[in-house]
Amino acid sequence: MDRSIQKKRARKPKPIHHATDFNLDVLSGDDDMFRWFLLSYLFGKPIQSSVAANTWRLFIERQIDTPWAILQMSPRGLVHLLDEGRYTRYDEVTARSLRTCMEQLIRDYEGSLILMLESSENEDEFSKRLQKLYGVGPKTAEIFMRETQEYFARRVE
Repeated sequence: MDRSIQKKRARKPKPIHHATDFNLDVLSGDDDMFRWFLLSYLFGKPIQSSVAANTWRLFIERQIDTPWAILQMSPRGLVHLLDEGRYTRYDEVTARSLRTCMEQLIRDYEGSLILMLESSENEDEFSKRLQKLYGVGPKTAEIFMRETQEYFARRVE
């Protein structure tokens, strides 16, 4: 059997993470919701989940955990932070895409994912709004929305 096929078969699926694994209560407000979004954004990239989680912890430790804080960092500073988290292969691309995403989030939703959530009629619309943010694809939206299902379930009741 071809080695590349063996490698693909041998890969373990990425672990499924939840906000509570990181002491986040997503529906409690914008702070934890944004932190979960940032972590989901990093998890959604083609990189080991442990690298994404470690990089996210650096953002949190340094209080770079709002859209404005990310934009206040210089592009070079953001690349260095990603490098420190071992995001080396995707540092430049991720830094640019994160900055563009934060600009959109601030422009379109005043930097508030809660506002985006509350402006959405249903989960499908929310997913579409998320995926309009630069660098957010179906996988990132899926990871992030695991923690918002309860919000939509409560609205239906």
